[in-house]
Amino acid sequence: MEKATENKEITIEEKLRALYDLQLVASEIDKIKTLRGELPLEVQDLEDDIAGLETRIDKYKADIAHLDAEIAARKNEITESKSLTIKYKEQQDNVRNNREYDALSKEIEFKGLEIELAEKRIHEYTADVKIKKEEQQIASTTLSERKEDLKQKKAELDEIVSETKQEEEKLREKGKQIEAMIEPRLLTAFKRIRKNARNGLAVVYVQRDACGGCFNKIPAQRQLDIRLRKKIIVCEYCGRILVDSDLAGVGVVEQQ
Repeated sequence: MEKATENKEITIEEKLRALYDLQLVASEIDKIKTLRGELPLEVQDLEDDIAGLETRIDKYKADIAHLDAEIAARKNEITESKSLTIKYKEQQDNVRNNREYDALSKEIEFKGLEIELAEKRIHEYTADVKIKKEEQQIASTTLSERKEDLKQKKAELDEIVSETKQEEEKLREKGKQIEAMIEPRLLTAFKRIRKNARNGLAVVYVQRDACGGCFNKIPAQRQLDIRLRKKIIVCEYCGRILVDSDLAGVGVVEQQ
């Protein structure tokens, strides 16, 4: 019951002031994130590159191992074919007729073709191994470079995070305290507007008779309503919550 009474005691002006204060805190946190720049994305990209290169290198290793096994198998075939060729030639010296001699000659010829084919395959596989090893070396060199880049980027990011961590934590704590003063429905609307706004501004003040977010002109009567602070008014063009410049303390606090 006490909480409900407290909520009733909060005026529209106080709600507007809380929303604007929350916007100032959110904008300060945005500045910290901007200070970090593209570093978080660059770190993520480098980590993805490294993972991809490691996968590629593993594939090269597997391909080379397979090619080496194929080369060994073809060498065994050559050894076996040569051994059989010697055997068939010896048998030719002891044949009983021309038909047996011709049959052995065909076997010798066939083994000769098998040897030629195996040697051709060995030549092809050896060339493939050379290419794969060169590509693996390039990938390994690139991997080393990416890892060094990642190390440097992470160090830069860690330094910036370390410098701004305490400030960001204070701002987030302050933001939570302000959020506790704002009713859930209004807070949800604030977060939705802020998420959809290009510059993260959900609450803006009227400047030069225009919305401080989209810079569209605001009618005089609507400006009067904003200055009266009797209701929450949003820009009919961009949907941002509008406050008057006095509430924003323009000249004391300048909204970017």
